[in-house]
Amino acid sequence: MNMKYLISIFSLLIIITSCNNGDQISDAYGNFEATEIIVSAQANGELMNLNLEEGDVLKTNQIVGLIDSTDLYLRKKLLAQQIQTIKSQLVSIHSEIDVQKQQLENNLISQKRIEKLYSQGAATKKQLDDINGLVDVNKKMIISVNSKKQSILDQIEGVRIQIEQIEESISKCVINNPVRGTVLVKYAEKGELAAMGKPLYKVADVENIKLKVYVSGSQLPKIKLGDEVEVLFDKDKNDNTKTKGKVIWISNTAEFTPKTIQTKEERVNLVYAIKVLVKNDGSIKIGMPGEMDFVK
Repeated sequence: MNMKYLISIFSLLIIITSCNNGDQISDAYGNFEATEIIVSAQANGELMNLNLEEGDVLKTNQIVGLIDSTDLYLRKKLLAQQIQTIKSQLVSIHSEIDVQKQQLENNLISQKRIEKLYSQGAATKKQLDDINGLVDVNKKMIISVNSKKQSILDQIEGVRIQIEQIEESISKCVINNPVRGTVLVKYAEKGELAAMGKPLYKVADVENIKLKVYVSGSQLPKIKLGDEVEVLFDKDKNDNTKTKGKVIWISNTAEFTPKTIQTKEERVNLVYAIKVLVKNDGSIKIGMPGEMDFVK
């Protein structure tokens, strides 16, 4: 009878110990989150392709799609032809400049000869004035023609700037993934009409996931940026998976305890949010509940 009593007491102690271990309370509770980026179209046109599916892991600057750029290409081609047409005007301009320079050179020779004759009394004042006038006219004509040349060069530069603008627009037709991450949602399909600002897909870096938890004011002095903490999340119905995390953000402002969050001290109704960076092997999903313990 005594032996049965001892066995019963021993069994009860085991049950109590098991229950206490299973009900261990963590220091903070919250949910896992990631920085989600919605990638939108930067051009208008038909979506020629979008080579991604939900769950795909994309690299930074990976080309994932293309928006039709045929119209932009044709406009660029037209402007390039326009430059050639404008350049053809330079041929006649250069010829005109050469003629004026040759005339100036001839008149300068005549000017020196007449000045010498005039000094010797062998030429009249009118002859000297006439040759001086021709030299002045030649110089002004050269300035005028050079002005026309500069105007043509300015036109060419203006068209080149337009071509650069179109090239920039064409580059935006190529869909580049901005950050390394996993595709969470795909909003568009090949053949649809893309418009500037239309969402195409959502991507997030789930390899470096964050646990946002809430701590009470009395817990706040125990933690600082860069601290290593223990992170727990559900492994199965009864057990948790443990991993390490690093505190990367602490809120400066207290807020009321979210209804979905349990805190260590339930009587404290003001808490501070903190974020813990966790390396994720794929086990943690966005929105999953998580727990945090201070490293003793």
